[in-house]
This record gives sequence, structure tokens and C-alpha cells, in this order.
Amino acid sequence: MENRLRAAIRDVPDFPKPGIVFKDISPILGDPGLLSGAIYELSRRILEAAGDEGVSHIVGVESRGFIFGAAVAHELGIGFVPVRKPGKLPWRTHRVEYSLEYGSDALEIHQDAFPEGARVALVDDLLATGGTAAAAAQLVQRLDALLLGAFFVIELGWLNGAEKMRDVPVQSLVCYATA
Repeated sequence: MENRLRAAIRDVPDFPKPGIVFKDISPILGDPGLLSGAIYELSRRILEAAGDEGVSHIVGVESRGFIFGAAVAHELGIGFVPVRKPGKLPWRTHRVEYSLEYGSDALEIHQDAFPEGARVALVDDLLATGGTAAAAAQLVQRLDALLLGAFFVIELGWLNGAEKMRDVPVQSLVCYATA
């Protein structure tokens, strides 16, 4: 599956700004076999990480994490919780601010997103510098949920984003070791 996904990921030079090579997952989303395979592989890895006690919720990070996270939650028959940019969630929220290579941002989660004893997996499309993923992990942990791991379709390994995840295991379907 990794080779098929890697072959489908399209490099878009100078997007969203000069010097950046964007990893476009649109070809994966447009191919039902690849999309299904990615969802299956993410689901399999999450179940393996969860062990006998299982997983109760998937957290997806805005916006492409919604695509993969919701599909994985559906595949596993469990709940989906969105983590969004500020002001997008309609209920009381917790917020974490974090630094980006070009500024700062914030993420929010509903204060009542999980029941007591929730066992959660974080799903997103891309792990780059790790700021967004680490902020989402902080939100899950702030709600006293057990974060089993963070699972990504793509990891830009040379940016060392997994190091920001501290004690959270990270798995990626495709990892690019160099730029």
C-alpha cells in the first residue's frame, strides 16, 4: 500500500508559497481503491495500537484530518471528534495556541468531547513540523482521555515533527525522509 500511495501523492512546487513543495493527496481521495486502502491501513494500525481494550474515538484535525478521521471512525464503528480553528465549534471549548514556522495559530475542542475513560487516536493527513499535531494531542490530554497514538497518511520526516509528540506514538503510511 505504501508504494501505491507514494506513487499517487503529487508534488506541487511553490505552494502555498515559494520554496514549499506541497504534498497533494487529491489523487488518493479521487481513487476509491487508494482511499479505501488508506482508510483500512490507518484503521488496522489503530486497532493494533489499541490492543484488547480498544479505541473509543477518533480525533480529526481541521481540515483534511476530517476526511481521513471520519472515514476511519466509520470503519471502526466509533465516535469522531473534530479539532478546529478558533471560533468554528458551537459549544464551550478548550483552546491550545501553538507556534508555526511563520507565526502562531490555535486549535479548539469541545469541553465535553469525550466520556470518562475515552481511548482516543489522532488522525490527520500530514505530519510536518509537528506543531498542529502536538496542539491537538494537548487538547485530547487536557480532557483526560488516553491518547493511544497519532496516525498520519504522510510524514515529512526531515522536519522531525514526531519529536514534538513527546510520549505519543506516531505512525505514518508514507514517510519522506528527505525534502
